[in-house]
This record gives sequence, C-alpha cells and structure tokens, in this order.
Amino acid sequence: MAHTTIPAPRQNASRGALLTPSEVASLFRVDPKTVTRWAKAGKLSAIRTLGGHRRYSEAEVRMLLAGVPTPRNETH
Repeated sequence: MAHTTIPAPRQNASRGALLTPSEVASLFRVDPKTVTRWAKAGKLSAIRTLGGHRRYSEAEVRMLLAGVPTPRNETH
C-alpha cells in the first residue's frame, strides 16, 4: 500500500504558514485568478516572495472561510 504525504505549508517566521494562490483557490473553490483579484482589491493581503509570487497567510484565509472579519475585509 502506497503511503501518501501531504506537504506542509511553507512557513515564514513572522507570519506563520503561507499558501499559494492555487491552495487558496481550492479552499474557496474559485479560480486562482480570482484570488489574485481579491488581493489587488484589498480583500485579502498578499505577501510577495523574492521571485515576485504571491503567498497568503493561512490564518487570514481560514478566518475568511469561517466568516470572521479581518482588518482588510471589515465593513465600516
């Protein structure tokens, strides 16, 4: 029987686990381009890697999934 391992999310010492646009998209069941649009609109904060790729805080994404307001998506 084959043993399958799931890769652990990447870690950033100051921000916790980071997710790729594809990982966030699969959680929300949307296209990765939608996740990028959310970041550009300020609905989700993005962290840029040295190579210019976006990464998203797993904690923030989980809060959004649960419907918990974050500083970026609170309504005033």
